[in-house]
Amino acid sequence: MGDRVRIGVVGTSWWADSMYLPALTRHPRAEVRAIVGGRLEHTREFAARWGVPAAYGSLDEMLGAEALDALVILAPNVNHHPYTMAALGRGLHVLCEKPLGMSSTQAREMTETAERLGVVTMCPFTYSFMPFARYTKELVDGGYIGRPYHLNMRYFADYGRDGSYIWRFDLGEAGAGISGDLGSHWAYIATWLFGEVAAVTAVFGRVVPRGPRPDGAPFEVAEDSASILLEFVNGATGNLHLSSVAYEPSRFGQLHAWELHGSEGTLHVTCDWDDTERVEGVRIQGPEADRASERPRLAELPIPDRMYEGIGRGSVHETYKGTFRERDTMARGFVTAIAEGGVAVPSFRDGWRVQRIVDAAGRSAREGRRVTIAEIAAGEG
Repeated sequence: MGDRVRIGVVGTSWWADSMYLPALTRHPRAEVRAIVGGRLEHTREFAARWGVPAAYGSLDEMLGAEALDALVILAPNVNHHPYTMAALGRGLHVLCEKPLGMSSTQAREMTETAERLGVVTMCPFTYSFMPFARYTKELVDGGYIGRPYHLNMRYFADYGRDGSYIWRFDLGEAGAGISGDLGSHWAYIATWLFGEVAAVTAVFGRVVPRGPRPDGAPFEVAEDSASILLEFVNGATGNLHLSSVAYEPSRFGQLHAWELHGSEGTLHVTCDWDDTERVEGVRIQGPEADRASERPRLAELPIPDRMYEGIGRGSVHETYKGTFRERDTMARGFVTAIAEGGVAVPSFRDGWRVQRIVDAAGRSAREGRRVTIAEIAAGEG
């Protein structure tokens, strides 16, 4: 491979515009050669705005015309598997947005094919790169809470409140609703912090009626809220509480809140995507602390400056943009791994593991029972 990584991008959404093109076009080793979108005129305008030389209406057309090293897939979930397999068929490195596939069977095929080819892969679980998450990971790995007992992770957002049609609530397009859209993020971080999951029990909600598809075709409505109980291999438990219909007063209408408990301590983590990115903790000095009249209290654990190196401290939203546009994370980390012969994290294998959890949650909610990860794995074929 030459000095620069030649990249094709599939997708022209606000997410591509906000996070991917700014990151890729600023990377000294990246060369974005072409973009694919569903509306060709819009795609041409999008490409011109970012200085990308070519725009195409289909992936097959782009793959047939361009000499590429890597493909970045930002398309709806239903396209993740076919687009990835087309790219792997040409030996390309692939970044594919989460959730990795429409099922763990698809995720397995994508992962095993990529690993057999020896290409670099990434399934980017965005929030794990943020300073508050990285500091939490450092504290847990350093023994702050001791042996993990349980965690509670809440992700409240409001993008599903108005009831309009969004492909993310169409099971035929997304494969899962909130459990895949937001739940895959939290499932990744839960396993990142506490280890492998053995079993899942889930309850889904569909509280807001959905409007019709633009083409009028019927569709199966996905869940807009979920509670997912995780049983970890190490004996810990966890709850992922997810909602797309929760009103939150912060500027961006969402809240992340985690509580982690263990044998030696507790961590509380809060991010409102406005002005709060906070980690608090308390260490417990043995059983006598539980009986003391003055119990140890939570205190802020200031996030170290090194977690912000290269981006500075500002509003959470500015931190978010800086994390992905300026640092070697997500898309930029993917490019660097290709250019330097390294490994990108999270990989397709991470995405496959998370897909099993999402699939288990869906089966549990449908069938009203506890579902093991082994059961999901056995059904992959």
